[in-house]
Amino acid sequence: MQTASTNIGERMGRSHELSDSKRGPVIGGHLGNKSIRDISWLLNIPRSTVSGIITKWKQLGTTATQPPMDSSAVETCSLE
Repeated sequence: MQTASTNIGERMGRSHELSDSKRGPVIGGHLGNKSIRDISWLLNIPRSTVSGIITKWKQLGTTATQPPMDSSAVETCSLE
C-alpha cells in the first residue's frame, strides 16, 4: 500500500524533460484550437508544461531544447 506522501512524490517529480514525441502533439493541439486544459488532459501532462511549450514555440519557433546560456555572454551593468 502506498502512502499519500509517496504518491505525491511520484506525481510531483521533475526528473526528466518532455520528449519530442509529446511536444509535437502539444503544438498540434494548439494549432487545432484546443484549450491548454484539453491538451493537458489528453496528453496527461501538467497545464504549466503545455503553456510553457506553446510560449516557447511562439517566441522561438521551435520546441527543441536549447543549450544553457553561457554566463560569459550575460552583459553586466554597473551602478555608477
